[in-house]
Amino acid sequence: MSRSLKITLWIAVLCVAVLSGLHFAGQPTAVSERSYKLAEVKRGELTLSVSATGTLSPLITVQVGSQVSGTIESVHADFNSQVTKGEVIAQIEPSLFEAKVAQERANFDSAEADQEKAWVAVKDALRQLERARRLFERKMVAESDVDAAQFSYDSATVEHKLKKAAVAQAKAALQQAEVNLAHTTIYAPIDGVVLSRDVDVGQTVAASLQAPTLFTIAKNLSRMQIETNVDEAFIGMIKQGQTVSFTVFAYPGQTFEGELAQIRLNPKVESEVVLYNCIVHVDNAELKLKPGMTATVTVEVDSRENVLKIPNAALRYFPDLPAQRLQALKKQLDVKKDEALIWVPADGDVRALKVSLGLSSDRETEISAAGLEEGVEVIVADKPASPLKRKTGVRLF
Repeated sequence: MSRSLKITLWIAVLCVAVLSGLHFAGQPTAVSERSYKLAEVKRGELTLSVSATGTLSPLITVQVGSQVSGTIESVHADFNSQVTKGEVIAQIEPSLFEAKVAQERANFDSAEADQEKAWVAVKDALRQLERARRLFERKMVAESDVDAAQFSYDSATVEHKLKKAAVAQAKAALQQAEVNLAHTTIYAPIDGVVLSRDVDVGQTVAASLQAPTLFTIAKNLSRMQIETNVDEAFIGMIKQGQTVSFTVFAYPGQTFEGELAQIRLNPKVESEVVLYNCIVHVDNAELKLKPGMTATVTVEVDSRENVLKIPNAALRYFPDLPAQRLQALKKQLDVKKDEALIWVPADGDVRALKVSLGLSSDRETEISAAGLEEGVEVIVADKPASPLKRKTGVRLF
């Protein structure tokens, strides 16, 4: 075969290939067969609720500390002990504080004696001043003698005031020493149960910087509270006084009730989410609930009966249609009436159905539309499109 003939054949093959490519480029891209996940429109009850998790704790918890430093001599309460207000629950070794009281009492007695001595000096200076004045009136002493007697009286008066202040200072020091001695005995500040004991006999507590915690006492475990955080998106749905239901892991299958007592205004920001602390009061007469338990709280906001409802996934589905077609459907929706589109299968294709939305929970949404009945199948999911397919249109929701 000649070289010119080979070149001619190669050119012909190349032309055929180019023409074939141009032909297929003008055809739609092949896509995998579309499959749908269907769900039925159901009729029944629909409940809207807000859920959160929190921790159970006593309504009132008091941390009992020590205001003085020393060695624990005795402990009279343990974990779970029932205590009454004023009951002795611990004793710090008091000998150093007793010695301090004795020292300050001696100082006080000495200061009182000095005050009495100064008062005697005042009375003596006053007598000397009065005698000097009488003698001066008789021209028997010089005026300078009267001035000297006046100076002595004034000095004695000031000295008495100083001694009087020293007595007050010594009395205050004595009172402080007596208070410190009294603080070596630790009393229960409230009636309740001991949740924790953080000291043992022989342990030294140091209260130089802050009062160390010796015991934690809960006032009454028959009334408890749940501290939970609610997202700002749902905080407007709840209000004080609402009935709250909750569960704990310790009693699976059992539901407890409480009352939303407080919505605190101080916000918390966690992971860029604004949360509000909510307090739920709980009746724990049977003492089943323990401090620290994790509670899953549910607040029922609204409820409807005998309504048509669909899974929320049906509202998130949209078909792959041209943008102009989707925009035209979108313009038909009345936002003020909270209208939306759902899609139903129709002769191998899909058809849009305009519905009005009602109450919505985390799984289902109430809908209504002319001619819509229970049992109608709606599309809730669609097989992911092939990566080879060119997507058109815009998403409505």
